[in-house]
Amino acid sequence: MVYKVADNILSPLGATTAENYRAVKAGRSALGRHDQRWSLPDKVLTASLFSKEQEQQFFISGLSRFESMVVTSVREALSQTTLDVSQPNIILIISTTKGDVELLEESPEADHLSPADSAQRIARELGFTTDPIVVCNACISGLSALILASRLLEDGQYDHAVVCGADSQSRFIVSGFQSLKALSPEPCRPFDMERMGLNLGEAAATMILSSIVHSQWTIGSGAIRNDATHISNPAKNGEGSYLALKTIVDDNDKESLAFINAHGTATIFNDQMESVAIERAGLADIPVNAYKGSYGHTMGAAGVLETILSMAALDDHTILATQGFEELGVSGHISLSASHQSTSKSAFVKMLSGFGGCNAALLFEEGGMRNEERDYFVEKKLQQEYSPSSFLVPRSSSHSVLIRPDAVEVDGSHLPIDAHGKDLLTSLYRQYVGDYPKYYKMDPLSRLGFIASELLLQAEGAERFVACDDCAVIFFNHSSSVCADKQYIETIADPDNCFPSPSVFVYTLPNIVTGEIAIRNGYHGETSFYILPHRDDRLMQQILRASCLDSTTQSILCGWLDYKDDAHFEAQLRIINLNNPSTPNTPSTPKKIKI
Repeated sequence: MVYKVADNILSPLGATTAENYRAVKAGRSALGRHDQRWSLPDKVLTASLFSKEQEQQFFISGLSRFESMVVTSVREALSQTTLDVSQPNIILIISTTKGDVELLEESPEADHLSPADSAQRIARELGFTTDPIVVCNACISGLSALILASRLLEDGQYDHAVVCGADSQSRFIVSGFQSLKALSPEPCRPFDMERMGLNLGEAAATMILSSIVHSQWTIGSGAIRNDATHISNPAKNGEGSYLALKTIVDDNDKESLAFINAHGTATIFNDQMESVAIERAGLADIPVNAYKGSYGHTMGAAGVLETILSMAALDDHTILATQGFEELGVSGHISLSASHQSTSKSAFVKMLSGFGGCNAALLFEEGGMRNEERDYFVEKKLQQEYSPSSFLVPRSSSHSVLIRPDAVEVDGSHLPIDAHGKDLLTSLYRQYVGDYPKYYKMDPLSRLGFIASELLLQAEGAERFVACDDCAVIFFNHSSSVCADKQYIETIADPDNCFPSPSVFVYTLPNIVTGEIAIRNGYHGETSFYILPHRDDRLMQQILRASCLDSTTQSILCGWLDYKDDAHFEAQLRIINLNNPSTPNTPSTPKKIKI
C-alpha cells in the first residue's frame, strides 16, 4: 500500500497547503488581469501569476524561476518528514509540460535546457543521489507522475517518492494558447453555460509518497487511457476518460466517493467531454467540482495541486465549490455546486485530460483501499507469479526497430536506404507507408516515432484493428520536443511581426507522438512520455516494469525516441507482449493482440 506522508502547495494564493486551502475555502481566487505582462498580439490576459514580491521570496540563486519554484515546494514538504533524500531508496519525479522553455526563447541554441537538465539541477540542489524522472504527458502530467510513483513503490523498486508538479507561465506558452483561441478574457467558469475558455496559472505542488511510512491517505488505483481520436480535441464520447474511470472505480468504490475532482478547464469541448465520460461511467450521482476558477490551468502542476487541495478539503469534511460556476452548460448528467457542501465520505477521484488524446484518473482514500482486484494483482506480482522483468527477454513474437540518421535496422538487419539525415524519414514514409498524409504535418519527433512504429508493426505482420484498449505506448528521451520548440519560437521571435502558429504549438508537447500512434492504430491504452537526464536502460526498465502493474495492459510499444536535430536523432523501439491477470481468483486468459 502507498501512503501520502507530506505535501505542499506553492501558488499565488499561498506558500503552504494550509494557506492555499484557507484561501480557496474563503472564496478567494488568484485570477487577475495581466495585460501588460508579455508583448503579444492579443493584449488581454486573465491568469494566475506570482507577483514580483512572491518570486523574490522563493527565488534561489543559481537556479531559474521554474527550478526555484520546485526546490522551494519540495523543501517545504520534506521539512514535514525525516526522510534522507541522499539514500538510494528514494526517487524524485517532476511533472511539467514545458519546464524552462522561457529560457530557450532567450537562448535558442542552448543545449542544456531540456526539462531533464532542469530536473538534474533540482535534484543536485536538494541532495538526491538517484537520477530524477520527468513526466511530460501534457495536462495529465501531474496525475501521470503520481501513478508512476505509486507503481514504483508498489513494485518495491523504491520506498519513497517525491513528486513535484510545476509550470511557470511565459510568452511561449501564453502565445500558444492564444493562437488556439482557448483563453477566456474573464475569470473562467468551469462547466457553466457561459464559459468562454480557460485561464492559465503557475504553481508548484509537492506530494511525498511512501510504502514504509504509514499515514491517513492512501493512493488507490490509477489509469491512463487514450481517446485515439485527435491530438488537440477531446473525443466527443469521452472515450479515454470513460475507460480510465471504469478501470479504477467499481461498485464498492462508489459508496465511499465524496466527489470527483474534474479537470474542468472551462473550455467548450473539455467540460462537455468530461460530463459525458462521468455519466457513461455510472458516476452521475457523485458530486463533481473543479478548481480552475481559483488557480487557472496550472498545467504540469494541476494533477498534484488539485489532488492535495482535495485531500485537505476531505480532511475538513468539505466538498469545495466550483468558483465561477452558476448554471450547468453541458449535456452529461453531473452534479456541481456553486457553494461548499459537507460530507462524511472518505474517498475521491481526480481526473485530467490533455493534448495527445491522453486521459488519467486516480482514486484516493482515507484509511485504506478496498479495490480487491488491484490488491490481488499486486500481491501476485510481488510473489513473482507474474514476472514483468521477463519482458526484456526477446520473444518469438517480439521485434525491434532502430533508426539513426544514417542507418535503419529491423530485427538487427539493415534496410537499404537512399537518403540520410532529415530526408531519411520522408524517404522511409514514401517507401514503406505512403497512405497517411497527416505525416507531413508532424514535427520531426512525431515523424520519427511514427515511422519507427510503422516499421515495427509491419514486422509484427498482423492486421491493425480499432478499439484496442490494452496496447500501451511508452517513450523516453532527453531532448523533449526541442525541434518543435525552436520552430515555434521563430513564429513569435519578432514582437512587431508575431504570428504564433497553433499547428506548430501543439507539437511542442513531446507526448503528441504517442497520440499520433494511438490515433493511427486505434490504441486506447496508456500513452506516456518520460524525459531522462541521459539514456539509462536501468531506469527505463524500472519504469516499464512498473507500468506492467496496469492489469489491463497486454502489450507495450516502447523505447528510446529522441530527436535533438536533423543530424542527431535515434529511435530504438520494440513491442513487449505481456500476460496480465485480469480478474481476481481466476486463471489469466490472455487476449489475442492484433497490432
